[in-house]
Amino acid sequence: MRWLVTGATGFIGTTLVERLLARGDEVRALVRDPGRARELEGMGAALVRGDVSDPGSLLDAVPDVDVVVHLAGLVKALTREELFAVNAAGTRSLAETAARTGGAKFVLVSSLAAAGPSSPGRPRVETDRPAPVSLYGQSKLAAEDALRSFASRLDASIIRPPIVYGARDKEFLPALFRMAKLGVVAKSGLGKKHYSLIHVDDLVALIIDVARRGARVDEAGPAGVYFAADGVDYTWEALAAGAMAALGKRGAVVPVPEFVSWIAAGASSAAARMTGRPAILSLDKMMEIREAAWTCSADKARRELEWVPRVSLAEGMRDSVRWFRERGLV
Repeated sequence: MRWLVTGATGFIGTTLVERLLARGDEVRALVRDPGRARELEGMGAALVRGDVSDPGSLLDAVPDVDVVVHLAGLVKALTREELFAVNAAGTRSLAETAARTGGAKFVLVSSLAAAGPSSPGRPRVETDRPAPVSLYGQSKLAAEDALRSFASRLDASIIRPPIVYGARDKEFLPALFRMAKLGVVAKSGLGKKHYSLIHVDDLVALIIDVARRGARVDEAGPAGVYFAADGVDYTWEALAAGAMAALGKRGAVVPVPEFVSWIAAGASSAAARMTGRPAILSLDKMMEIREAAWTCSADKARRELEWVPRVSLAEGMRDSVRWFRERGLV
């Protein structure tokens, strides 16, 4: 098969490209700066210079591929306009180009944030009405809606992963490992927090399954939409314990009153505006952090695609620690 992968230099994208090439598939990677994609080139991927925010640059990337996997996007930005320009308008541009050239299956990797938080003990399912609480989540839902507008012309599916972790992770694990190494993992708020997780290897397997057999989205409704999760409802304490065990450390989770987190996020947001460099901890991110549960059910993917997540938290944490240690990152 011939694949086009956007966001190929990212955490999930690089893992997907590696897996596809190992299968013997052909991979074309859309990259803004080929100089920063040497790892992909070394793997054997063909690099195409382009940007989803520049529709003209997509014309050479999309033709003659069997599958388009759209991973590119912003998880942090200084303004709402930036988020929507890349996440929503960028998806529209890519979908329009794919629809015009015809023939390719389109897989959008969205986010649980597009659906919104869940209730403790009641994970989100695809038939639930989306209710994003952050600008990021709203921009990802807008991306889904942009894709849906081409439903009559494009065979497309949507995947909504929760927290993704594993080798090459640049956000979640580095922060968690830094705290776990010290034996003190902070938690925002005094109450229980619940999360779904998916290891990057299991997510990549689902992307491939959806590309091959995923149902087609329509203009509204749950058809062709799949949540991705390993099926376990994790507390923050369980995640911290998993990280510390993998590192060979002992320690404790220390709850931090939520107002302290808001102050820290406010200071981080102010600093980001001054430096022009967006930070992952922001006032918008606090809209997500304050929620009691971010869980989802992947039963639909299991049922329709016979997809089975295989990586446990303990195994995933051990493998991640090994990868980070080999590179002197933890």
